Amino acid sequence: MVHWKQNLLRVWIAQFLATAGFCFATPFIPFYIKEIGVSDPAQASMWVALFAAAGNLALFLSAPCWGFISDIYGRRLMVLRASFVCGMLMPLMAFVPGVKSLVLIRFLVGLFAGTVTASQILVSSNTPMESRGFALGTLSSAVFGGRMAGTFLGGLVVDAFGYRAAFFICGITLVSAGFIVLLGVAETFEKTTTLRRKMTGFKFRLPDFGEVWWILLLVMLMGFAVRFDAPFMPLLVETINGPHKAATWTGIIGSLSAVTGIFAGPLLGWLADRSSPQRIAMWSAGMAGLLMIPQGLATSLATLAVARLGMVFFASGLMSVFQIWLAKSTPDSKRGTLFGWATSVKSCGWFLCSLAGGAVAVKLGVRWVYFCAAIVFIALAPGIALVTTLSNRRRRTAETGDSAASAPATPSHRPPRG
Repeated sequence: MVHWKQNLLRVWIAQFLATAGFCFATPFIPFYIKEIGVSDPAQASMWVALFAAAGNLALFLSAPCWGFISDIYGRRLMVLRASFVCGMLMPLMAFVPGVKSLVLIRFLVGLFAGTVTASQILVSSNTPMESRGFALGTLSSAVFGGRMAGTFLGGLVVDAFGYRAAFFICGITLVSAGFIVLLGVAETFEKTTTLRRKMTGFKFRLPDFGEVWWILLLVMLMGFAVRFDAPFMPLLVETINGPHKAATWTGIIGSLSAVTGIFAGPLLGWLADRSSPQRIAMWSAGMAGLLMIPQGLATSLATLAVARLGMVFFASGLMSVFQIWLAKSTPDSKRGTLFGWATSVKSCGWFLCSLAGGAVAVKLGVRWVYFCAAIVFIALAPGIALVTTLSNRRRRTAETGDSAASAPATPSHRPPRG
């Protein structure tokens, strides 16, 4: 029997390294794009948006397939796939001849990426139901802890040694994460069928998730809101402070913000276990939206950093709470397929927000990206309330129908004739 706490610790370390690896390089892509030949600010914003959109589009297309396969062959294999393949692909970005090749490699990385989703499926499937909120919240702290370390150290490496060194470190840490899972993580999983049997008579159709599809729609909107501004943070830092040490300051602000995410996941996950994921999600969405506004208005890095700390706290908690909501809404046998679709719809939101954010940045300027993100976050709160109300109403209707069907028939008492 797999001890879920030991597994959680080892998966946490692996996810920390994987996220840190990605953040050694990807937050500084806007500066790298300028270095490899795109000097016009409007063109740079467009290519930043296309770079982000390429990875998100690939993840949107591939995530349901990986989730489907994980339900057949296991979830640990998916973590290994994402870690090792991406660890080999990311260093190739150091040798690109131009920005088009950079976008192409990002698309390939997106096809095989998904360490976060694969780790979530692995942890949730090997953790008791009453502890899943805590476990998933704790795992999210690895994401934000890795983001903190990777962004901070990556900014220093980029300014000291250049972007190519950051890409190589990214690959090394991703491969290291894969070896931790390969050698130290066990999985309780019974293969009930094979891919060939599963594909016999296969026809593409949407899975029967019932009302969970409404939650997945909210996940897509959440993904749209959370990533709307992310690719443009380096450009905002450069707008406020100028180009001098822009990568270092971007790394410092990103790492400080990630500190709040470390605590947000376990804390809000714990609250979701004791209250309801829906209530915590509504408050998190509203507060994240309000804290987007001072970022767009910031005229100093101090104001930007303080507002971003608060926003990241609630945004990261929102992502954790949605995973808990989904985990509590489906059986273990469909966990991989559901989380795969959740990643897909979230990536669809990321893809759409990359295009929308790029259009806003080109037409209105970088600051307006933050005002638009605030609107989307705030609009998410009533959407959560509406889906919660519809779900509760359907559940009460179903329970009433079941009670009526199972109630014993009451004999009629009619007075005797004559």
